Amino acid sequence: FTNQALREKMNLKIYVDVEADRRILRRIERDLVDRGRSFASIVSQYLETVKPMHDQYVEPSKQFADLIVPHGAQNAAAIQV
Repeated sequence: FTNQALREKMNLKIYVDVEADRRILRRIERDLVDRGRSFASIVSQYLETVKPMHDQYVEPSKQFADLIVPHGAQNAAAIQV
C-alpha cells in the first residue's frame, strides 16, 4: 500500500496484522523444515533483509488499510468478513 498510484486502483485494502514473534517463528519453522536452511542463515536473512523491509514497507502500509485483520489467520470472525 506504500505506492499511492496502486492504492488508488484498489477497491479494498486489507492488512493482516500478525505479532512479530509469531511471524519469525513461522519463518524459522518453514525455512528449517521445508527449505533445509540452517538456523544461522535464517537469523541472518531476517535481521539483514526481512525485518528492515517489513519496517520500511509493510508496517507503514497499515495506515492505508480499509480493514485490519488482527491476529492473522487465528481470527476466524474477521476472515469470514
